[in-house]
Amino acid sequence: MEQTTRRYPVGIQTFERIISEGYLYVDKTDLVWELAHYATFIFMSRPRRFGKSLLTSTLESYFCGKKELFKGLKIMDLEKEWKKYPVLHLDLSSAKHLNVDGVRGEIGLQLDEYEKVYGANPKETTIGMRLGGLIRRSFEKTGEQVVILIDEYDAPLLDVLHDNVRLAEMREVLQEFYQRLKSLEANIKFCFITGITKFSQLSIFSTLNNLTNVTLDPKFSAICGITERELTTRLWPDVEILAKKYKVTPEAMHQMLKNQYDGYHFSEDSPEVYNPFSLLKSFMVQKIGSWWFESGTPTFLIHQMKHFHTDITSLDKLEVPETSFDQPTENMQDALPLLYQSGYLTIKDYDFESETYTLSIPNQEVRVGYTRGLLPAYVGLNDGNVQVGFALKFWRALKANDIDLAMRHMQSYLAGIPYVEGFKKKLAEATTKEGFYEYTFYLIFSMLNVYVRTQVKVAGGRTDMVVLMPDTIYVMELKVNDTAENALKQINDNGYATPYLTDGRKVVKVGVRFNTDKHTIDEWKVE
Repeated sequence: MEQTTRRYPVGIQTFERIISEGYLYVDKTDLVWELAHYATFIFMSRPRRFGKSLLTSTLESYFCGKKELFKGLKIMDLEKEWKKYPVLHLDLSSAKHLNVDGVRGEIGLQLDEYEKVYGANPKETTIGMRLGGLIRRSFEKTGEQVVILIDEYDAPLLDVLHDNVRLAEMREVLQEFYQRLKSLEANIKFCFITGITKFSQLSIFSTLNNLTNVTLDPKFSAICGITERELTTRLWPDVEILAKKYKVTPEAMHQMLKNQYDGYHFSEDSPEVYNPFSLLKSFMVQKIGSWWFESGTPTFLIHQMKHFHTDITSLDKLEVPETSFDQPTENMQDALPLLYQSGYLTIKDYDFESETYTLSIPNQEVRVGYTRGLLPAYVGLNDGNVQVGFALKFWRALKANDIDLAMRHMQSYLAGIPYVEGFKKKLAEATTKEGFYEYTFYLIFSMLNVYVRTQVKVAGGRTDMVVLMPDTIYVMELKVNDTAENALKQINDNGYATPYLTDGRKVVKVGVRFNTDKHTIDEWKVE
């Protein structure tokens, strides 16, 4: 097998190391330069493993005046002075899972390193006082304004989102820390704060009311991640090598990578962006996988989705105003802002007339990954239960267009699941019993990498479920304690299958009856 000679910076987030050790770098330095000259105080959120730390590290190298690292990169045509500034770079990712005292201690340790350079004052007894003292002393010592870079600012907050008492305590500590930035504005050249979520300026950044949020700014929508153009130019040799491994054409491999990792948009006028971590890891290990989810679905997200009784079947197409998803995390009325900010939903379209965004799941990696994480939380299943035995048989039946055999496999599988009554009871409070089985079907189909949509609007009403396979489209109506024949009749009477008749794929209509006593499919009719 042909191997690439490139070194991929998977897990490496330091710009200087990537350049000096010869790792692959996709040049974003023109956007880095524009960001550095855009405003004094800037905030940007992006999903985890999307290059926020590398961006912060690149800004550090730039403001430290390390011109030699940028040789041959786009920024060389833009920057002429290469002035050196004192830089305070704080990474709060190391403050995850800590209590208030632990967070104070972790931030204090990072401040210690800069105090060795710029001096300390024993009268500065809080982390906010110490940060303020460092800004003043570094300005006085160098004669230059100070650059403040704060990476993963929200890491201490995410674990306590569901705990109002602990969240208030953590917020108070961080508020005292950040409030020094506003009072020392004259000493600050540039301040960049990044994280996953968007906490309100009033509660976290206190008086820092001049913080410019560029999260949805089209100018910087491609500053993190890999664009289509970058994949088909800078990374095309890697696509060709992976194509040989899979014994497909480069064009076919391009489409496979696009389906798996592409689809993110970070503004209404954004190029499609690939998940950089997953894409580069696929090139490194020569395998397409769900790498973004190796560390599991974040617990803070599961907590919030359960807390708000999130209808996960509705996430494939949501039409909402910007205020619905770009709002302070602690003021959420539902889980939508967190789903968007953490990368489980992305912008797919924008209507200028109504000023509404269409949000959807970005790609197959996210679709499969989040359903695996949500199976236990929503219906008491786990990934292992789905994968062992049932998955392969069910998938082969669908691929062979044998829906009758597939439904028999589903019937046997569902009958053997030890459903947790607590999950059913909680779900029943928010949905009908039919909704519970719709959730179960949706999760299983999605987990098996089958594209499924629920509650699809058509002229005659709403289709319960549409399953899209490469050669076949299944239009399904689900009934609880009714007949499969009536379910099939509803599909025909309301024209649920009509929109798909000109698609070119075979259209199969399926009426399904669930038996709530047996917790499985009771009968089905196929046409």
